[in-house]
Amino acid sequence: MSSPLSGLGLTIPLIAAPMAGGPTTPALVTAAARAGGLGLLAGGYRTPQELAGHITAVRAQAVPFGVNLFAPNPVPVDAEAYRRYARSIQAEGDRYDLDLTGGDPVEDDDHWHDKIDLLLADPVALVGFTFGVPDPAVVAALRSAGTVVVQTVTSAEEARIAADAGADLLAVQASAAGGHSGTLTPERVPPPTPVADLVTEVRSAVSLPLIAAGGIATPADVAAVIRAGAMAAMVGTVLLRADESGTSAVHQAALADPDRDRTVVTRAFTGRPARALRNDFTDRYTGEAPAGYPALHHLTSPMRKAAAAAGDPERVNLWAGTGHRHATAEPADRILTRLAEAL
Repeated sequence: MSSPLSGLGLTIPLIAAPMAGGPTTPALVTAAARAGGLGLLAGGYRTPQELAGHITAVRAQAVPFGVNLFAPNPVPVDAEAYRRYARSIQAEGDRYDLDLTGGDPVEDDDHWHDKIDLLLADPVALVGFTFGVPDPAVVAALRSAGTVVVQTVTSAEEARIAADAGADLLAVQASAAGGHSGTLTPERVPPPTPVADLVTEVRSAVSLPLIAAGGIATPADVAAVIRAGAMAAMVGTVLLRADESGTSAVHQAALADPDRDRTVVTRAFTGRPARALRNDFTDRYTGEAPAGYPALHHLTSPMRKAAAAAGDPERVNLWAGTGHRHATAEPADRILTRLAEAL
């Protein structure tokens, strides 16, 4: 079977994950391609104009690349639960003279239609979707424009939904992944199925080619998912300290801190399950945070930005997968080349 990635020049089966919020930069995407893999720009949280600028920057380097978007799958927050949570975390905002209790919930779609219009008007080789499955008409329009469509899934059931929507390729994300889970049902946290086992489960459900993601941090991990039937491995956390990443200084320091040896899955920062290094904020608020995305993301964003600027790791979303100990401060091409050594 011909691979949907066959025209993208991969010489190693590795993809640099799209890490929204800053870590993924045009330089990191370019480095992944020059190492023989592929990088995906993170369209999430960027305006269409910012995304267009990143696309232009990578195109100027004449390397293959893709773009990932957050597809709408809102989790509307209960208004009273939102107000109660805002009052609870106001003590954290007080540290930075922020009022977190004065506004209404923001329920936006991350400029969804404008970003789709951008990618149809100026197509890229590959577009991925996370959080939700787009309308089949959107998928069909992208494919007609010559774009390979990748859908993130976290179960065999989700894989069937994505296949029915017309996806070319599935990114099978295990719960060990850092940052947000791509689950289509964010009110439930996906079970801790090892990534190679999840690939096997999904392969039994659909015939689409698969990319494995989640907790992949060593050459042995990469080899295991390829043996399980994935055509490529997607890695993110191991690139958070790469020279080309845009990961904040406070986040990079936390990843290198030997005392931060545990990750937790929390809704405390965004109202959607995400894996992060444990800190004071996750300890205090994971148990009481309501489901509600993107409302909680917007609620805590000013606090997180202020904390990062102040070098305060206890109020920052320190996204990290279970393999975070393998994140190293060196060029991305060296990291990716090493990960392919056991193939």
